[in-house]
Amino acid sequence: MKVFIIAGEASGDLHGSNLIKAFKAHDPQIELAFWGGDKMAEAAGLTPLKHINELAFMGFLEVVTHLSAIRKNFKNCKNHIRDFAPDAIIFIDYPGFNLRLAPFAKSLNIKTFYYISPKVWAWKKNRVYSIKKYIDRLYSILPFEVDFYQKYQYPIHYVGNPLMDALESFTQKQTTAPCADHIVLLPGSRQQEIERMLPIMIQTAKGFPNKKFVIAGAPGFTPEFYQKWMENTSYPILFNQSYDLLWKAEAALVTSGTATLETALLQVPQVVCYRANSVSYHLAKYLVNIQFISLVNLIMQRKVVTELIQDELTVANLEKELKLIINAGSNRASQLADYQILQEKVGSSGASQRVADDILKYLS
Repeated sequence: MKVFIIAGEASGDLHGSNLIKAFKAHDPQIELAFWGGDKMAEAAGLTPLKHINELAFMGFLEVVTHLSAIRKNFKNCKNHIRDFAPDAIIFIDYPGFNLRLAPFAKSLNIKTFYYISPKVWAWKKNRVYSIKKYIDRLYSILPFEVDFYQKYQYPIHYVGNPLMDALESFTQKQTTAPCADHIVLLPGSRQQEIERMLPIMIQTAKGFPNKKFVIAGAPGFTPEFYQKWMENTSYPILFNQSYDLLWKAEAALVTSGTATLETALLQVPQVVCYRANSVSYHLAKYLVNIQFISLVNLIMQRKVVTELIQDELTVANLEKELKLIINAGSNRASQLADYQILQEKVGSSGASQRVADDILKYLS
């Protein structure tokens, strides 16, 4: 059996790696090809046909300014699919790219699966009709999505959250208990995110001279890239060790994305940060219909963690919110208590295995 997988971001690379492990455990002879990152490469023992570092563009303006590169990526991906001739294509999140490829896949009579349902409930609800037309099976990792898709008479499969697979694998290997040794700065995995978030995080860290700060470096970047914003300070930059850093963290400043949920599930109090290009932000504010941006608050459907967005993301606000969640902070205990409820909502591990089993059963 031949399977082609497309992930375009760091979170998709993580979920794709767990899916690859599940496939190989079921069928060691399965043939794989993929667009993804380092984690998928390690799981498959193969080099990505295209690395996620060349794929992730954040925001409306950034997409417009990189249209030439995006068109080239579409052409290359179609050629890779034709050359590999897979039995199935698995799209992982990354809807702007993947949903445009789905009609092409169906034109070749390839079975299509979508793992990590696109967040059409937030914006571009008309994408539901493309999903119904071009996707054979859709897998959701957020419990409230089931009710949303029912309104469109489209059955989806809630499989739990695949982060639990990675977290369970990590925690089982730990020989020491979690501790509050430092505060983690998680400025994101994409260049535009890091460039916007890291400077303000570092300025905030300067206001806590008695605390130790560590930066979680993203794959594909060098220490020199991060050091450009250090000025007269020097914080350790550790790559591919986010879970290890969170395991020993007192608190974290986190760029909105999958990392907010990972931080919560590892029981680390956090402040969520987000700042986009001004044009992109105002377009998103007009088009996107959601109350929260962090996965923690979205899943809980209420405010659990503070979100500092755009103009609210200032050094003064970030210092104030960080003080509330470090040791002895007045919001620390309530946030940790809410994390326990969140854990119950997210459920147990095994999402990747459930998806792999369902795909193989469907194909057979």
